[in-house]
Amino acid sequence: MLTFTKSCQIRRASTSNFVRETPPQRQRGHVTRKKNYVTRGSELKVKESRNMASLVRCRVLFQPFRSQINIINGVCRSDSFLHTFLNKRERCARHAFNGGVRLYSSDVKSGDDLIVRYLDGDDSGIVVLGINRPQSKNAISKNLVTMMSEALESLKTDNKVRTVILCSMVPGIFCAGADLKERAKMQQSEVGPFVTKARTLITELGTLPMPTIAAIDGAALGGGLEMALACDIRVAASSAKMGLVETKLAIIPGAGGTQRLPRTVGVSVAKELIFAARALSGDEAKSLGLVNHAVEQNKSGDAAYLRALDLAREIIPQGPIAIRMAKLAINQGIE
Repeated sequence: MLTFTKSCQIRRASTSNFVRETPPQRQRGHVTRKKNYVTRGSELKVKESRNMASLVRCRVLFQPFRSQINIINGVCRSDSFLHTFLNKRERCARHAFNGGVRLYSSDVKSGDDLIVRYLDGDDSGIVVLGINRPQSKNAISKNLVTMMSEALESLKTDNKVRTVILCSMVPGIFCAGADLKERAKMQQSEVGPFVTKARTLITELGTLPMPTIAAIDGAALGGGLEMALACDIRVAASSAKMGLVETKLAIIPGAGGTQRLPRTVGVSVAKELIFAARALSGDEAKSLGLVNHAVEQNKSGDAAYLRALDLAREIIPQGPIAIRMAKLAINQGIE
């Protein structure tokens, strides 16, 4: 019994000692771990602060290049689109005589509704304005008016530009006139300013100092024909349809057609065409003097553009100042 009791007491003593000793040890260990945790946390915060500072410095360093990167990306997307278009118009990229591939500049400005191309190599000095609204048959919209106005403003002061070709990027259509669907959604207060801007645009096209050529490979109706009439020279595919047909809608041509058409085909013929809202074929337009050349349409649908390109090549070797002065003298003489 004594042995058993002593052993129990011993066990109890040792157990109590263990119980008494253990909390301080655990507590000290806990404090040590806590200190280590705090130290590591501080180090992490310091590292995180340094990383954030580095990121801020990098952002500040590369901020000036962000706009340039965006421009490069935009040009790359534009170049991809233009590459597809050029594949469809392979004949436009070949020499007239020796069949060699032509060079085109990388100075490309593109947008949803208008594509501006500056040709290179032997065709340097020729600028092509391509209307690109396939979903609306190249109808004249607010955005197209804005983009064309900006393009013409740039061309007006560029002495390197010798000839401008106005064409369509959409097969079978040149320009269907005003975008009546967009106009129907306009407020009444917006219609007047839009018509004024469209009229001003066509006037600016007609007053460009360098020669302008309209390549009509498809329908040119209403405002589309008025745009072509503002150009110095017109080339049409024989299958193209053109006319000032506004009287069918109980309105009249409002962007210079009532002035430019009589000057082109004569007063009596112009009245007949406008009164009857008649649409002419390319051959009929050629017989009346409405267009300078009528050509048979080809399989790629760009015969008028190719003929216009040939005409531009005949113009660019001539004296640039003499060409501009001749255009100014002729325009002022007939007004």
